[in-house]
Amino acid sequence: MRFKYLPVLGGILLQAACFVEREPTGPTKYDSFAIERDKSAQVNVNLEMGAGNLKVGTGTSKLAQAYFTYNVPSWKPVVDYSAGELTIRQPGHGRAHIGNVKSEWDLRLGRQIPVDVHVHFGAGEAQLDLGSLDLRSVSVDMGVGKMQMDLRGDPTHDYDVRINGGVGEATVHLPTKAGVYATAEGGIGEIRAVGLKKRNDHWVNDAYDTARVKVRVDVKGGIGRIELIGDAE
Repeated sequence: MRFKYLPVLGGILLQAACFVEREPTGPTKYDSFAIERDKSAQVNVNLEMGAGNLKVGTGTSKLAQAYFTYNVPSWKPVVDYSAGELTIRQPGHGRAHIGNVKSEWDLRLGRQIPVDVHVHFGAGEAQLDLGSLDLRSVSVDMGVGKMQMDLRGDPTHDYDVRINGGVGEATVHLPTKAGVYATAEGGIGEIRAVGLKKRNDHWVNDAYDTARVKVRVDVKGGIGRIELIGDAE
């Protein structure tokens, strides 16, 4: 490891270290919410999770439905929705707790409405199954942990994906029925492209030159591994 990267590593590890505090966990709580479809032409989804396990996908006829499991009282998710703007945040996540901490979100979004998905994920694991959604854009900022993102599907219009990786691993399954244009640059970690062709400073899939719909992916890696997979489904 080169010394010039040590301040970057120190800063990221310091961010991870903020998840320790002397507050005991409590009994496991289970909460849920549902949002009925309204007149919103599109939905902007903002997820702010400091630590835990996050799942996002489809599987509801409603605009959105979510299930929460947690055992730190101050981590009870706060949900706010108004006129196409959905925000779910984890309060108190800057001061994590000792003990067997549990924080799990399972968010399901309706398929027939255009959606922008913005994820700020601090530490833990994230499973983002987004390929069946009507995506307008995706952005992910991850800190320490592991992320699996699945974009495989049949999109009907162009959209952009931005990923800022931290410490850990991220795997992105790319659509094959749309043209993919991917750029990637890393810090100390590894960026690997599978099933994509390198062209100068970017990668494309086999469908890129003739596809009617294009997906642009911009990845900035941190200390870890990011894998882009463009093989057939």
